[in-house]
Amino acid sequence: MADAPKKEDKSPIASADTTAGARRRMSVRLAPVNNSDQPVVANYATVNVAPGMAFVDFGFIEPGLLAAIPRVAKQGGKLPESVNGKLAVRVAIGHDGLAGLHQQIGRVLTELRTAAAAKQRK
Repeated sequence: MADAPKKEDKSPIASADTTAGARRRMSVRLAPVNNSDQPVVANYATVNVAPGMAFVDFGFIEPGLLAAIPRVAKQGGKLPESVNGKLAVRVAIGHDGLAGLHQQIGRVLTELRTAAAAKQRK
């Protein structure tokens, strides 16, 4: 598998008040370390909150198993009590960072809905 081209993340961070009271935005460039720029595949996520921090776990559950569960439920079969998956990555993030992530994800989802609606109108 070919390595993805190495790019720096240029995500904007939340705006900050300046001494003049105006709000300004700035970009952050994140340089990769080791293989940190390689994508991690996840199809499951969960958040656990602790004092001052939130832990976001991204995992991978076999797609065949995910597809089988609703099928078994519709047929009235016995569902497993638990499902095994693999932890892909755990991210510890402060509550402020979690709030910023929430805002960014909200914007992305809004843009995706808008693009999907525009595509359906064509």
